[in-house]
Amino acid sequence: MVVFILTFLAVSFEGISQEVEQKILIADMKIQIETTEAVNNLYNFKFDKAEMQFRWLLQKYDWHPLPYFLLGLSEWWKILPEREAEDHDEIFLARMDKVIEVAKKLYERPEYKIEAAFFLSAGYGFKGRLLSERKNWRKSAIAGKNALKYLSISKGHHALSTELLFGDALYNYYAEWIPEHYPLLKPILWFFPNGDKELGIKQLREVSLNAFYTRVEAQLFLMEILFREGRDTNRPELKEDALQISQYMYETFPDNAYFHRSYARMLYGMGKLQKAEEISLEVLVKVDSGMTGYNAKTGKYVSFFLGQTHDAKKDFDSAQHYYKRAVAFGKMEDGRETGYYLYSLLHLGIIADQKDDQTAFEGYIKELKKYSKRKDPVQKELRRYLEARDGKT
Repeated sequence: MVVFILTFLAVSFEGISQEVEQKILIADMKIQIETTEAVNNLYNFKFDKAEMQFRWLLQKYDWHPLPYFLLGLSEWWKILPEREAEDHDEIFLARMDKVIEVAKKLYERPEYKIEAAFFLSAGYGFKGRLLSERKNWRKSAIAGKNALKYLSISKGHHALSTELLFGDALYNYYAEWIPEHYPLLKPILWFFPNGDKELGIKQLREVSLNAFYTRVEAQLFLMEILFREGRDTNRPELKEDALQISQYMYETFPDNAYFHRSYARMLYGMGKLQKAEEISLEVLVKVDSGMTGYNAKTGKYVSFFLGQTHDAKKDFDSAQHYYKRAVAFGKMEDGRETGYYLYSLLHLGIIADQKDDQTAFEGYIKELKKYSKRKDPVQKELRRYLEARDGKT
């Protein structure tokens, strides 16, 4: 993600004079009303219904990038719950290429220049984001440069539509955040406009309240940014703000696997174990029923959270059950080197050791060591446990 954002900052800003009155289709209230149900279906993971409605929109506005972008966004949300899977890459990239193709034609019409620039920035931006996930740095850099080129044209025109503020907000936040956390990259950013994290957060709040098409995307970024800022700056009020957004997103789109999982994860991370247990059980039911987006990775996460909540209550039999489920889900998604898998093995080993089942203990620890390195935190925690245990004997 950081690599993509860095490439997104890779060209200078150039404004354009607004010589003609601009037409902004995305600000058309009638179209927003017509697409409300479709957008809600998209974010609630009812993809078939959403795409059927987007295709109806395409019949009316095939000359405009909006319906192509919404169809591409639908593919993006199929990818998001399990970003490692590449099943939807080809169609997603094809749809974003179509956004770019149609937007370039619209860009030649002076009255649509700014809106077309917005969609060109969005098309290249989403494309670059996926390419960076796939570690295709060269193509990601090219997409990022193009994204910022067109963002510079729509920049500052958010009075025409709140949607246009979304790109400004991300630039303002990350242009300051990147050099703070990656100081070696500072020289690369000397030639670009300064960022302003507080302004970026303020702008994201505005988009998340007042935009239509980019509202949920802004809420997602805002949630993640506020939680990270709260953690890194020891400001618990920011983490609480993030949790409120997460709860709202989960309650608004209860079948969105990504929002559901994120809410459980945030509750667990903030030590709200009773609520984390409740939400994690809800998620696990949907995983077991095979609902769209509720995959093995999601099952692994919430099973670990449930193991931890029962561990905290000293209900070790139940904790053992859920840790075993986390391990099983990890094997299903080939996620053996991830923290949740490894820590589930660690806690299974500890429970087996405390039950004096040395065969099981040795098996779990052997598996843990197989998929982790000696310097990894999970092995350090294992050594601390063994030192404490042996010190008592």
